[in-house]
Amino acid sequence: MTIDLFADQPPDWQEGLGDGALVLRGFALPYAAALLQALPSLLAQAPLRHMLTPGGQPMSVAMSSCGDYGWVSDRRGYRYAAQDPVSGLPWPPLPADWLQLAASAAAAAGFAGFAPDACLINCYQPGARMALHQDRDERDFSQPIVSVSLGLPVVFLFGSLQRSERAQRVPLAHGDVVVWGGPARLRYHGVLPLQPGSHPLLGAQRLNLTFRKAR
Repeated sequence: MTIDLFADQPPDWQEGLGDGALVLRGFALPYAAALLQALPSLLAQAPLRHMLTPGGQPMSVAMSSCGDYGWVSDRRGYRYAAQDPVSGLPWPPLPADWLQLAASAAAAAGFAGFAPDACLINCYQPGARMALHQDRDERDFSQPIVSVSLGLPVVFLFGSLQRSERAQRVPLAHGDVVVWGGPARLRYHGVLPLQPGSHPLLGAQRLNLTFRKAR
């Protein structure tokens, strides 16, 4: 009998970040054309904007949403809303290819049956960053977060359940997907400032699609 010493090891395109968290290297590449093809129509309906923090400061990342709910921030706080506060209209629906990617990535990370009802569309220009934070505005923490990177590479920060503890620095490239849930669901995370560069498809920017089950 031959014993496979690596039977419990993830394949080389998966990178563990701790219990309940994985990087799926290049997982979104087969979907990239469909993701980018849908963007102009979505952003025409719900344009990117720099939202204000509750303290009144503009975020460095430009944001929009699609799905049944969109994430918004202003002086009233952070929350999900069924209507775009700028237009007063419902957010554009999640494209079928986007839903398929989110469900497939979640299943590959061990979270079968994921059906997101919100996708945050984040646009990073050089210098834009995201401070360490927890995703706590959703009702059901049993559902994972699926985060897709497109465009310029970036350094993703993945911390622990305590903001004060040192975060892992995880390089992310075009097509990489990070999934975290279960015991990792409320881990702090963020993004270091985006460095200047040019991507063949997206130019001098990074897009991040973050799929969530808001309600």
